[in-house]
Amino acid sequence: MQLCINDVKSWMTVNKLKLNDDKTEIMLVSSKQMAHKLTIPDSMIVGDATVSFSKSVKNLGVTLDNHLEMDKHVSETVRVANYQLRRIASIRHYITSDAAATLVSAYILSRLDYCNSLLYNCHDYLVDKLQVVMNNAARLVLRIPRRAHITPHLVSLHWLPVQDRISYKLASLYFQCK
Repeated sequence: MQLCINDVKSWMTVNKLKLNDDKTEIMLVSSKQMAHKLTIPDSMIVGDATVSFSKSVKNLGVTLDNHLEMDKHVSETVRVANYQLRRIASIRHYITSDAAATLVSAYILSRLDYCNSLLYNCHDYLVDKLQVVMNNAARLVLRIPRRAHITPHLVSLHWLPVQDRISYKLASLYFQCK
């Protein structure tokens, strides 16, 4: 692996690219079953820096773990979306429903939709976590009680459920590629 890292660094230098040694992260991707069988060194040398192996890395706003499961990414998305929901809720009584819908669309739905095609065929419990955020956002926009059935209100807002948004994104990407 060390030789491979050195080859990549050399290739980048020849092609006038710079590998920032201090910002480089290394992650070994494997299944959970295979991870127990592997012997992983504590660190690797990249240029002048000693880099430890990471359990997860963040790239372009998507958190990937060493088993390529999306648990950490979904948890981070839910955490940030709930924070934004609380911020909007604190000013909700000062704004109209249309303004609330605009804020939710900008701060919550855009976050739920970002790279959601990576969640295709992931565990249902991950999609359910995102759906709870969307349901809470609809309740905030329309001032719906917590116990009220949410589906008709999502329809009135023209919001697809999270699983359908993921399928729609994939269909859109496929159509653009074709």
